[in-house]
Amino acid sequence: MLKTFKKSRKILGMSSRNLEYIRPHNLKKAKRLADDKILSKKILKKGGVPVPVLVAKISSLESLEKFDWGILPTSFALKPNRGFGGEGILIVYGKKKNEPARHASQGEAGGENIWIKSDGSRVTVDDLKNHVRNIIDGSFSLSGIAGVAFFEERLQLLKLFKPYAFRGIPDIRVLVYNKVPVMAMLRIPTKESTGKANLQQGAIGIGVDMANGVTTTAIYRKSKIIEYVPGTRLLLSGIKIPHWTDILKLAVRAQEVSGLGFLGADVAIDKERGPVFLELNARPGLSIQIANLSGLKERLERVEGLNIKTIERGVRVGMNLFGGEIEGEVEEISGKKVIGTVEKIKLIGKSGKEIEVEAKIDTGAGFTAIDSDIARELGFGEVLEKFEQHEFPKRLSREQARELDKKAKEELLKTIPDLADTAIIHSSHGTTYRPMVKIDIIIDKIGIPAKVSVINRSNLKNPIIIGKRNLGNFLVDISKK
Repeated sequence: MLKTFKKSRKILGMSSRNLEYIRPHNLKKAKRLADDKILSKKILKKGGVPVPVLVAKISSLESLEKFDWGILPTSFALKPNRGFGGEGILIVYGKKKNEPARHASQGEAGGENIWIKSDGSRVTVDDLKNHVRNIIDGSFSLSGIAGVAFFEERLQLLKLFKPYAFRGIPDIRVLVYNKVPVMAMLRIPTKESTGKANLQQGAIGIGVDMANGVTTTAIYRKSKIIEYVPGTRLLLSGIKIPHWTDILKLAVRAQEVSGLGFLGADVAIDKERGPVFLELNARPGLSIQIANLSGLKERLERVEGLNIKTIERGVRVGMNLFGGEIEGEVEEISGKKVIGTVEKIKLIGKSGKEIEVEAKIDTGAGFTAIDSDIARELGFGEVLEKFEQHEFPKRLSREQARELDKKAKEELLKTIPDLADTAIIHSSHGTTYRPMVKIDIIIDKIGIPAKVSVINRSNLKNPIIIGKRNLGNFLVDISKK
């Protein structure tokens, strides 16, 4: 799927980005502003764009030696003024109580300042000094020129993102061209990225529907498509990003203030302040196309030359032009139908008996399961009657279910006509032993021959649940109802 997508003519390549968009639209003065994080935030703040609070800055080795480490807050971010690709950022999340100092210079009143990083490791004043020296020496700058280190407030994590983000603040990258937000991606910190929302360092990138701010396709390590947060069953699609319109307005306003014609705008959401602008990017990366399964080239061409007079107009154009089209593009690229979590489907049973029902689509379930009353309507009443005569326990342990299947399966298949198989199903309610029958399922005009398990679902909202074994021809959009 990705190979097909990457060959698409809609994709914007690095050379085209540089020659057709960065060179003509990002003038040197604007690029210099974007590359100077302290100055750009000062200009943005003056232009009415909320930015993180600047705590302090250190511009020389002399000022480093005179710096009062006691003024630093409990948590903060230490950044290089001209950093590139997320390099050189050190984030501390808390502070330990004063411990006995090993050197007189380490703290006030005989105590040592010690902070804690995302992985629980300690950060001392000496560690900070060494990091600042590297920044001043230009270790993290674009061209190795001398840098300035600055400390700014660490934003507070929004409750919505707590289950998804590893000890860091997710941010939203918005690409803006001609005052129109054309594409966006939510970036979520992981353990691998050490709490930083940086794809190059191992963060997760998730495409966003421009119309409503709902996440779509997720990528990990810049190109691997994933459904869940690694190591969990937390779905990455379907997250509704708060303050969506405000985020897009901030991105467009940042373009106005900075003068960058082709801009990567990074915005985070603080628990107390709401959307806060993090930084300008004059050379935005192109992995955002993979996260959205959509090419930038076509989108940029669609807004080329439009007369956008206001921020509100630009945001409306972006939301209208590029919202809701993702489904069609995904279908075109993947060859699979996009369906929602609930779909009207048709079941065809024994002797061609047809029933139309509303089904729950669940990629977390292995087998498809239908209600016993539906199975009877489809002509499998005798199968259920004979299976129930065996009076198998309603709930079993996993071991009991395996032993039961070994002993009973062969005999059941011999003696019960139309019994296709048996299934051991594990759920939060325990383990059950079920009969399976063969039916045809039609979803969005696509027919699927299926073996489905049968269970009493009369107390559940949907009489049928479609499991992942029967969803090979589909992609499931959790935000689509």
